[in-house]
Amino acid sequence: MGGSVGQRAFQNARLQKRQKAEVLPMLGHALQLHKMGLLPEAKAAYRQLLQLAPSQVIALHMLGILESDAKNYELAESLLSRAVAADPRSADAHMSLGVALNGLRRHNEACASYRKSLALRPNHAVTLSNLGNASVALDLHEDALRSYDKALALDPNLAEAHNGRGWALCRHRSYDEAVTSLNRALSIQPNYAAALANRATALRELQRFDEALADSNRAIVLAPDDANGWLARAGILLQIQQIAQASHDCEQALAIDPGSIQAHMMLGLCLAGLGRVDEALASFDRALDIQPDLQSAISNKIFTLDFAGDASVERHQQARQVWWERVGAKIASGAARPHDNDRDPDRRLVLGYVSSDFNAHSAALIFKPVLQHHDRTRFEIVCYACSTKVDATTGEFREIADRWRDASQWTEDRLTDEIRADGIDILIDLSGHTRGNRLGVFARKPAPIQVHGWGHGTGTGLPTIDYLMSDPVAIPHDVRHLFAETVVDLPCFVTLAPLPDGIARAPTPAISNGFVTFGVFNRISKISDEAAEVWSGILDRVPGSRLLIKDVALDDPMVRENLLARFEACGLHADRVDLLGATSRSEHLAAFNRVDICLDPFPQNGGVSTWEALQMGVPVVAKLGTSLPSRAAGSILTALGLPEWVTESREAYIDIATSRGLEIDKLDKLRRELPDRIRATAASNPVSYGQAVDEAYRAMWQRYCSSGG
Repeated sequence: MGGSVGQRAFQNARLQKRQKAEVLPMLGHALQLHKMGLLPEAKAAYRQLLQLAPSQVIALHMLGILESDAKNYELAESLLSRAVAADPRSADAHMSLGVALNGLRRHNEACASYRKSLALRPNHAVTLSNLGNASVALDLHEDALRSYDKALALDPNLAEAHNGRGWALCRHRSYDEAVTSLNRALSIQPNYAAALANRATALRELQRFDEALADSNRAIVLAPDDANGWLARAGILLQIQQIAQASHDCEQALAIDPGSIQAHMMLGLCLAGLGRVDEALASFDRALDIQPDLQSAISNKIFTLDFAGDASVERHQQARQVWWERVGAKIASGAARPHDNDRDPDRRLVLGYVSSDFNAHSAALIFKPVLQHHDRTRFEIVCYACSTKVDATTGEFREIADRWRDASQWTEDRLTDEIRADGIDILIDLSGHTRGNRLGVFARKPAPIQVHGWGHGTGTGLPTIDYLMSDPVAIPHDVRHLFAETVVDLPCFVTLAPLPDGIARAPTPAISNGFVTFGVFNRISKISDEAAEVWSGILDRVPGSRLLIKDVALDDPMVRENLLARFEACGLHADRVDLLGATSRSEHLAAFNRVDICLDPFPQNGGVSTWEALQMGVPVVAKLGTSLPSRAAGSILTALGLPEWVTESREAYIDIATSRGLEIDKLDKLRRELPDRIRATAASNPVSYGQAVDEAYRAMWQRYCSSGG
């Protein structure tokens, strides 16, 4: 025993002597190379040293930092874990390990490493800032802001903390404050690419698109190998309808960072906008493979399924169930609180409408007449505006509301608290799973009764939303058991505001043109391959006929070329297709005067465009499908007394379009009669429609009062 101990002591002494003789000079050389910026040489020197002394802490730490800087996070994590094991008291090693773990998206472990570092060195600004970064990635925005504020109290000129704080505020929906923090970061470090990319995103949310583009362009120039600049610009381009360029930027981001969740999700949005539905769904699935509970990816997938021809009602509702299981149920579990609203069944009720579309948006044309025609002696209206976009239409909604709440920069917790404080009896979601939704608030159930309708109208999948406004054609009785909400029937699942004054209607244009013009005034993302094929067949059977397609996305030359190529592939020459892009609404409506018959797309039908065509006197051919999005136009036409323009087969769809297109006199007679016929229906009469909504709300409230909750 004694000899063995003595032998080990002798070996340790020899090792220490050898380290002094060989290791320390090698370490000094490696550190010098590192300091001089000769990084490949420094890496090689550190590796050579570690072959001689595998537990040399400084070499492990420095090589780990270099690998982390090169985004070789797995190798960095291995090296830095060895450094921490060799010296558990090294605050720097724990912090550097946190950086590598954060790079691996192991954010909880990164937070743990940062906290170990702070336990050893409590007042270290950079570590606090890094802890903030990991907290933001975990959506712990309040925790992140506390970390950044502590860091900045210690070092007010730490640009990284100002940048991180700006990003946390952006994720927190506090966009004005975010810009202030990011401005501070850039005043300290003017060429800070990450801060420019983050400011571009905040400016985009504030609708300041030109400034946002300038920032993102500069970020890309400064750091072309950083995915964030490309993603920031893609988000802006997507919002201003430059979809093809946005798609290119997403591809650039993915080439840099194949594991970027945001890049996969944004590419999915671009592909959906270009009508490449299956590819879009695959992109969302790739994002969800990385982060299964990513709320925006699930909602975008739900919305994009509207365009999928083979998506049944069951598949649509299953996708919504995924949102509830992965996102909503977790929110709801910690939010259950009783409601103390007065249970008088006959009192004046307070209605709360939540939307990001109280502005010049097509959805606003659908729900505006609903808000306008409530009986104000029986209902008070509170609007929660969740978008920073403000325009003349916003002013009109402000006039309608009894109380207006600018919730555009409120967190979901604050919005929930404000709804409760406002005493809302019935809270209405006008967005569904579309952009800017606040379904997280509805999962918290801040009002005793919650309703979804008009904005998306296909159900949310939230058990905390009690009712869904629809009609028997849009949602047949035999599928209603699949919905989380109870379906309530109205004259039609949507209505539309009457046309503005001064919009002139022209006679059937075929009379003066000598040929029939078919029209498609829908988003081109709704133009499925089957629809393009069917429409090409119709034009083939109606000699001399033309096709007019109008959508804002058609201002993008690449989008135009791709669409025309799709029709060419179906045998319809480009010289028979006219394309129109963005116009004012009055010009948009006037363009219907160039059209004889509108062709409704499928599997996703038109909504506002179908209504507008009919209001302008242009009949619409619709194909009734099995999913809700494929039943919208059929619902509208049936409610307006035109069921003969609706069919369930593509052959009958072609027959209706071609036979009516050849009967110009009958077409002209119908065109003259249509506006008055439509106005006579309950679905189109805003007063009658509003009364039906009022009665539905009162029945919901009385049912709630009599049930005891």
